[in-house]
Amino acid sequence: MSISLLLIIILVLLLIGALPTWGYSRSWGYRPTGGLGLVLLIVIVLLLLHVI
Repeated sequence: MSISLLLIIILVLLLIGALPTWGYSRSWGYRPTGGLGLVLLIVIVLLLLHVI
């Protein structure tokens, strides 16, 4: 398993955990999900450009 695939799996799990539908994160709003989504998007673009 490559390190980039592991990074994407971890980011996806963090993105799911930060969704405001869970009880502990309901008061956070969409800011954590948007931030993690942006990081995931940047990592995917870097993977497609073969930088990582």
